[in-house]
Amino acid sequence: MPDNDRDALIHNAASENISLGDEDATLEILRGVVFDLWRTVGNLTRLQPSKRPRYRVSIFGSARIRPEMPLYQDVKRLAFELANRNCDIITGGGPGLMQAANEGEMQADPERAKTRSVGIRVDLDFEQETNAFVEEVYVHRTFFSRLHHFVMASDAFVVVPGGIGTTLELMMIWQLLQVRKLHDHPLILVGDMWERLVDWVKTDMVDADLQTASPGDEAIPTCVSTVDEALALLIETHEQWKSR
Repeated sequence: MPDNDRDALIHNAASENISLGDEDATLEILRGVVFDLWRTVGNLTRLQPSKRPRYRVSIFGSARIRPEMPLYQDVKRLAFELANRNCDIITGGGPGLMQAANEGEMQADPERAKTRSVGIRVDLDFEQETNAFVEEVYVHRTFFSRLHHFVMASDAFVVVPGGIGTTLELMMIWQLLQVRKLHDHPLILVGDMWERLVDWVKTDMVDADLQTASPGDEAIPTCVSTVDEALALLIETHEQWKSR
């Protein structure tokens, strides 16, 4: 239905009662209410503090990595070092590398006095419980609002090895940086798997005959091999953030 017709139907509906048996009118009212809610939420999320009290780093990674694995210990150490520098740690709140990051923050600030360990979850029937190291937990009903929350809550993003969910999070942030809906938010990719993804973007999007991405889009994320390299970059961007 064209927008003008829908607006007229909703306007008319506001001045008279609509029978639930009138399915078309009922659905249009519901659609209009949902769109109005989205617009309201969008406007409210434009209200941002001039500066957060602490630098906030989101760490995205696999839920399948176990504590005895070296990668788990690396991510825990990364979060520990960031928390020692008064940075908050944000994850998806689940097990694996999310737990490693939340655990690292807790070890650096066991009294929970200087930093925060945050988990942003999604409500799924088969999803694991929130890990024990999360201090503040938020549960969303949809992936869309959850990803939006990550964007609103974070100053920097670190992507360590992960699967489909981690890739979704990475690509969401990458696109927002590409279209300049995010500014001055480092996107740091740790590990060879992400470097190969960036190479694929360059080869099959930027340099391909169709050129479905612009030159420079492949340079938006910064690829590093180790969490120590990621930490060095984050220390630098944290200092820049403090100076602003």
